Amino acid sequence: MIRNTTSGLLARLLTGTAMLAAGTLPATMPVMAQQADGAEPVAAGAEGAAADDNAIIVTGYQRSLQEAIDIKRANIGFSDSIVATDIADFPEQNLSEALQRVPGVTIERDRGLGTRVNVRGLPSEYTFVSINQLATASGSGGRDVEFDIFASELIQTVTVNKSPTAAHEEGGIAGSVAISTARPFDNPGRRIVGSVEGAYNTISQKVDPQFSVLASDTFGDFGILLSFAGQQRSNRTDSNSGINFRPISRWTDRGNAQTRQAVAVLQRDAGITLGDLADKDRVNRVVFLDKVGDRVYYDQQDRYGFSGSLQYQPSNDLSIAFDAFIGSYDTHVDEYDAAGYSASSTSTLGVIHEFDSTTLADDGITVLRDVSYTRTQHEFLSKEYVNETDYRQFGGELNWTPGQWEINVLGGYSGADKTLDFSNLKHVAYAPTRTRYTATGGETIPSEDPNTIDMYNAPNRYLFEAYETTLEQIADDKYAAQADISRFFDGPVSRINAGARYTNKTNQRQYGEEKLQGPERGSVAYVNKRTLAESPLTSVTEIVGGQSYQARDLDWAQADNAWARDFFRPDGFRTPFSDGQYYKVREETWAGWAMADLEFDLGPVPVFINGGARYINTKVKSEGFQQIQNTDGSTGYTDAPVSSEGRYDKVLPAVNARAELLPDLLLRAAASQTLIRPALTDLAYKRTASFNTFRFNDGNPDLEPTYADQWEAGLEWYLPGGGLLSASYFWKDIQGVITNRLTGTVPDVTKYNANGTIDGVYDFDVYQPVNAEGSFTVKGVELAAVLPFGMVVPALEGFGINANYTFLDSSLTGESDLGIDTSPIGLADNTYNVTVFWDRGPLAARVSYNRKGAYVEYIQNNMYPVYRDAYGQVDLAASYQLTPNFRVELQGINVTEEETSGYTMDPSFPTMYEFSGARYSLGVRALF
Repeated sequence: MIRNTTSGLLARLLTGTAMLAAGTLPATMPVMAQQADGAEPVAAGAEGAAADDNAIIVTGYQRSLQEAIDIKRANIGFSDSIVATDIADFPEQNLSEALQRVPGVTIERDRGLGTRVNVRGLPSEYTFVSINQLATASGSGGRDVEFDIFASELIQTVTVNKSPTAAHEEGGIAGSVAISTARPFDNPGRRIVGSVEGAYNTISQKVDPQFSVLASDTFGDFGILLSFAGQQRSNRTDSNSGINFRPISRWTDRGNAQTRQAVAVLQRDAGITLGDLADKDRVNRVVFLDKVGDRVYYDQQDRYGFSGSLQYQPSNDLSIAFDAFIGSYDTHVDEYDAAGYSASSTSTLGVIHEFDSTTLADDGITVLRDVSYTRTQHEFLSKEYVNETDYRQFGGELNWTPGQWEINVLGGYSGADKTLDFSNLKHVAYAPTRTRYTATGGETIPSEDPNTIDMYNAPNRYLFEAYETTLEQIADDKYAAQADISRFFDGPVSRINAGARYTNKTNQRQYGEEKLQGPERGSVAYVNKRTLAESPLTSVTEIVGGQSYQARDLDWAQADNAWARDFFRPDGFRTPFSDGQYYKVREETWAGWAMADLEFDLGPVPVFINGGARYINTKVKSEGFQQIQNTDGSTGYTDAPVSSEGRYDKVLPAVNARAELLPDLLLRAAASQTLIRPALTDLAYKRTASFNTFRFNDGNPDLEPTYADQWEAGLEWYLPGGGLLSASYFWKDIQGVITNRLTGTVPDVTKYNANGTIDGVYDFDVYQPVNAEGSFTVKGVELAAVLPFGMVVPALEGFGINANYTFLDSSLTGESDLGIDTSPIGLADNTYNVTVFWDRGPLAARVSYNRKGAYVEYIQNNMYPVYRDAYGQVDLAASYQLTPNFRVELQGINVTEEETSGYTMDPSFPTMYEFSGARYSLGVRALF
């Protein structure tokens, strides 16, 4: 007997989105094998399932690929999916890393860990994310979701929708990521799955535990599923980084002896005459190395997640489910940083040993590659970051199909609370030294000045300057309710659909700072004359453990963060919140939609069209504090409460079409208008100061959404044996892009040094996010292939390849105040993923290579684009079925230990050279 394993899951995924109705799935759908003697059916992918000899069984990774292909085929729009087998079995550390194998999807990495997701090269905040059709909170305060907080073991299916219907919740210009957790009737019957593994990082040389368990059972019309996953991860990253450009205006703006010496040295050693020092366009094109740092990071992460579902399903026509998704993600990062800050306020140019006016000649930029400075600020920084995120989501859903009607009702809540506690123990030594570029980064070495020092071995020269702390708390809450009704007909108009949705989102933030300096506080003395040598010093590699420093042949000693916390934070210590840093943003949206499905034959070609429109009405209220000048005769400013309200509405049309040119050859086309709302943090009343760049960064409650007109066309050829070849071309015209712009100036701002002395009085520029005028286009090509070799050569049954390639082009240029042409931030021109797999018998193995091209990571000082280098990574996974119930698994991440690198404008000016090592895990998976 052959039964369908995924009809319930597909029906749930396709409900209310104008996709094919349940029960009309393709013939290539994976199946369930019925056990002999009337036993409960066992999923075809289940290890060790005893099956009838005549049953069709598709197992393991190939089953996962087939299910993903069938979801893609059944969807009316352009989409790609991954399902539980792929998520659970591949060596990803979290959900974002599982998604990187989807065509058009790339991820952002932070110290060896995948974090945010980019779809089709657009920024992560352009992607809308939902879990069980509810918008997801992660505590970021933006529209982007921090995927690293989610344990991939709790996820059943992820579908990336790239062309919306009118029923899709608005908010994804790049696309929408729809995550589904498991429900008991997805796989009826009793099932218990568990895994235990240990993971080893090659640099930290520590082993971390990870485990997961899922228990599910159905009792007649009722079912219950409980799932739990836990992971500890310790990872070390070594980085020679922070090597950015700094304009020579750092000193020419001062109008003192430093200015005169800088101008004279430029003329003497490089033949550069600046002329009018107020000409910023000229002055800012002479740059030097701002800071060179060697850093060791030790990350400790604890991730726990729980997924539960209670489901009532008396028939195929009615299902009521209650879902819960709860978890926590706590990180503790110790950073030990030794840096030479050549741009200190009391320094200037001493001797220019080498300069480069040719590499960036097209932009008129001269780079001082190798310079001796008169009074470099050398810093030893012991930094500690504690990040605690608790998230939860609760939802209920009713799916009912009485006769020719289909009714879907859902509602729920998603929330996240985040606390960020940061501290920085800072010791400083001022001395003349020499800073220069190296082949992979930069270095600070002794100069020829008799007062120079070896910055890594002079603890008696470093004086305590400050113990700085910041505390931030973010509460992110989202509520939603939706009703969707469809009526089916016989005839060309096969369905009419209408629905409504209400969402309410709130983001609230508290922030405070405390800086401890001399002479003493409470019972703890920490005077400014206290040297670094008076603290207990330990080699940084001994503090964090593991191998020697990987970025360079170097070692140095610092104060341990654990000691610093005990010493500088006596009982009763607290970091006070500041009223001026508080904000709260609330967004309330009503949406309604209507659409229709058309089915007809155009000659011999069956055609399916879905068309409709969505109306949205959004109200935003922003609350916070704003600095106003005192009116009582006193000098200075006072934080006064302020609020603002805004409203906008929009009609968003969408059309999707599919034509079956041949039984297995589909032509798709789609056109729509969509939007992405401003990040709640951008809407907030807040002001942050950057004293190094003499800049205030403000929020902007008057921001409007960013809109996009988009269309796509493509072909999909579904091959026998579960294969696929597809190609599509997409185009987006995006208007109202949110960008940071200079909007004002605050005169006569006093800037203080860390020791309390006055550095100077300056005019500070004010930058705000604004909606840019005009529009830009993003266009590209996506290619994908799933090729089981057995469909061509029977002897190669079990071998196959899963690959995709995305090429992107954009008319948008970066936000450089100097007019330097750059790619959009985050846009890689090309990405590709290739997985070669063997999946037959007790042995299964996969090797995957994913690569993302170079892209602009940020625009430093709004002038100089900083690129993240192209990056490729090799991952592998292998398993062996020991018994029908137990399987041994070996996994490897970044097995070639590729470094991460970056540069400013040209690779000859490196800004980062970073190593996070490889990660190997060995574990056992059991199924009962």
